[in-house]
Amino acid sequence: MKNQSPVSGIRASRQEVARPRPQLLRESFLDLSGEWGFAHDDEDRGLAEGWCDGRALPRSITVPYPPESAASGVGETGFHPVVWYRRELAAADLAAVGHEAGRRLIVHFGAVDYRASVWLDGRLVGSHEGGHTPFALDLTDHLGAGPGVLVVRAEDDPLDIAQPRGKQDWHESPHAIWYHRTTGIWQPVWLESVAALHITGVRWTSDLTRGTATAQVTLNRRTDAAVRVRIAHEGEVIGEAEARAGGAQVAVTVPLAGQENGQHYEQLLWRPESPTLLDAWIAVGDDAVASYLGLRSVAVADGRFLVNDRPVVLRSVLSQGYWPDTHLAAPEPALRREAELIAELGFNSVRVHQKIEDPRFLYHADRLGLLVWGEMPATYTFSDEAVVRTTREWTEAVRRDASHPSIVTWVPLNESWGVQHLASRGDQRAFAEALYHLTKALDPSRPVISNDGWELGTSDLWTVHDYESEGAVLTARYDVPEADLRASLEGIGPSGRRIRLDGTEDRGEPVMLTEFGGVKWAPGAASEEAWGYSEASSAEDFDRRVGDILRAVQGASIGRGRRTGLAGWCWTQLTDTLQEVNGLLTAERKPKLPMERLRALVRGD
Repeated sequence: MKNQSPVSGIRASRQEVARPRPQLLRESFLDLSGEWGFAHDDEDRGLAEGWCDGRALPRSITVPYPPESAASGVGETGFHPVVWYRRELAAADLAAVGHEAGRRLIVHFGAVDYRASVWLDGRLVGSHEGGHTPFALDLTDHLGAGPGVLVVRAEDDPLDIAQPRGKQDWHESPHAIWYHRTTGIWQPVWLESVAALHITGVRWTSDLTRGTATAQVTLNRRTDAAVRVRIAHEGEVIGEAEARAGGAQVAVTVPLAGQENGQHYEQLLWRPESPTLLDAWIAVGDDAVASYLGLRSVAVADGRFLVNDRPVVLRSVLSQGYWPDTHLAAPEPALRREAELIAELGFNSVRVHQKIEDPRFLYHADRLGLLVWGEMPATYTFSDEAVVRTTREWTEAVRRDASHPSIVTWVPLNESWGVQHLASRGDQRAFAEALYHLTKALDPSRPVISNDGWELGTSDLWTVHDYESEGAVLTARYDVPEADLRASLEGIGPSGRRIRLDGTEDRGEPVMLTEFGGVKWAPGAASEEAWGYSEASSAEDFDRRVGDILRAVQGASIGRGRRTGLAGWCWTQLTDTLQEVNGLLTAERKPKLPMERLRALVRGD
């Protein structure tokens, strides 16, 4: 039976272009990117003076690029804690999404950093806090008879270090390993017109042992309506099911044809070398959405990292997700090309560092078979406010991204950032443990690293950061018998910090070197501004240093006849980023050595 879904046309072009929220798509869609009115509000006068009424703003900005970036047309990187946006919603916009009486008009924001309030025609529609996670607001009851004016106020205090900010600097100019801030709208804004009863979310899980996939469907209100799910592969329907909702959520489990055959079931599995994606459609009442999923499992056992119960050695790269002209934001082609470059370089995995990445990048990782580590941006202080903000935003991030098969590991903390006294303060250790267990409660299907790099408590992986520049030293540390490698986790690590905290049991978790390398080479860069962990003097020296370090780590890794050792590694880093010039590629994504040479080094060919 061929698929006859009313939204099947959405899937036709997904191999090339990813829309926002790629796992929940409708025919009704209008991208609001482009020119908006804009104003800085450094004295925070706008609320008192009523700027929310839709009045004209003095400047313009290209959404969704942050005002610090050149692509926005503003390009001002100083301290601007409050900004305002304005866009008219014309009758043509409503017609473009098929809006009519009886339907609901929804505006979606991919991400607004850090705190946002939204008005339509001077009436407050809603607010959201959290700079990396999406939100949606129903505009219907605020629509007037004529064109409306949408106004957004974003607040991003550059000095608020209890705000999850990742690599965004609290200094006015970037220093060390921190970058320009990203304020306000930095991911797409779009409109949808939906039925009165409609789908607001879907979470995919699969059970490989039973040959089923389950859609956990969230609706906008309580109902007892039937929710229908159809799953197809290459146009052929392989499973259908429906379940009647008993509230605002319903789980629909779909048996998949052929998956009960133990000799056949692996043909449809998602894995790095064969990233099979299944198309899916979900319908309730008059609403229908298109989605996709991948069937796969992730686990750790016997010191190894397992995908679909098969060991995989992670060849990962650290990515800052930062572009010279657009900063943390990026147009869809740049996100697609980033994923492709990582694969072309020979990596099978990427750790997007201190950033909850745009879902369009995750779609391309899903499509290409890249394994992704999802990481929470850090705060830089420990306080009640920092705990509340981190917990809330991390919960939203895990729930947003849990259906992407490419994501295989969660990283709520990095190098004790925001919990600098984790080894000696009970409250900070309790917070790290709580984040680990919260993540496992939200998603028990993936490994969680409690604090990547050092000072690990309960964790599914033991991870070490080591920027030693000599391959021989790395060989001596890691190319050792299994008992010696695990014994090294008990003491002070190469960065002068404890690796495993007192009282933490070693259950045979895999050991990984999750930051290393960092070789600086950027001809023409001022040495006092350039950042790196060791420095090359020429292209030949860069080749020698990178190869020396990589060969040592590859030699200490499981595989090629070696039964124990490192289960994976993560090279620092993919690209140069502002003053950090330790990338394999320049900031403009140009390779520092021929691509085939870099690929040979990464793969150890």
